[in-house]
Amino acid sequence: MPSFSVPLLNALRDQLPALSPAQQGVARLILEAPELSLEQSVETLAVRAGVSMPTIVRMCQALGFEGLREFKATLAAELAHAQPTLPGHVGRADPPALVASKVIDGATRALAKLRESLSTTQVDAAAERIARARRVDCYAAGAASSFMANDMQARLMRLGLASNAYFDAHLQLVSAAMLGASDVVVAFSHVGRMPYLLESIAYAAEQGACVIAITQAGTPLAERAQIALTVDVPEDAVMRVGTEAYLVHLTVIEILMTCVAQRRDEMVRSRMRAIQRLLTERSVDRP
Repeated sequence: MPSFSVPLLNALRDQLPALSPAQQGVARLILEAPELSLEQSVETLAVRAGVSMPTIVRMCQALGFEGLREFKATLAAELAHAQPTLPGHVGRADPPALVASKVIDGATRALAKLRESLSTTQVDAAAERIARARRVDCYAAGAASSFMANDMQARLMRLGLASNAYFDAHLQLVSAAMLGASDVVVAFSHVGRMPYLLESIAYAAEQGACVIAITQAGTPLAERAQIALTVDVPEDAVMRVGTEAYLVHLTVIEILMTCVAQRRDEMVRSRMRAIQRLLTERSVDRP
């Protein structure tokens, strides 16, 4: 059984040997998923544990509560207080040097894991489709993913590829309706479960477009894409898409865009020289 920083859960674990077998079943359910138990009624908990509702009440009374309502109120307050508010296992009293060390170490581990797990076969297939596409549209769901889609769209533009980035559900469907067999959709979502994004890529695929997903392995988005560039990072205790996931996604984009640039080498060279010359001569922030 895992240890807890929440006193009530610690007390429940310590009390297990003194509970009846039926009550122990209820207690273990709560210890395994305390947040889920908060959302469930006494009837639902009883069905999950395979016990009667009075058994749940008696378990709460064994801990000194009148019933499940009082038990859940105390548990909710303690869980809220114990919820971490800082990323990267950073402590509130950590000095800046230790904060920097922990964040950098986390990023280094995440990138090392990406080196081991990223499928270069999938990267090669994705780069090939993008390099010869008529149009590449980037779809995203969520704040971090929207930034990734914007970044990739800007990179595609500099490589001479027609590209747009869409974050609105309706505009994604409009985009999908205009795609064909020579087009590509790159869909970003670390969580990979947003229904409107899944609907958009499904329609784009029906139109003949190639769908490339950048997401976690095993998500509906990864499973429904023709090419999936999957990432695997530890779950962040604070943010749904944490800093390490953010950095890993950016690295995948960098790898993919470099492979695309290799395939468009001569065009990219002349285009980048023209962009550099223009910015040097016309940019408002030139030396």
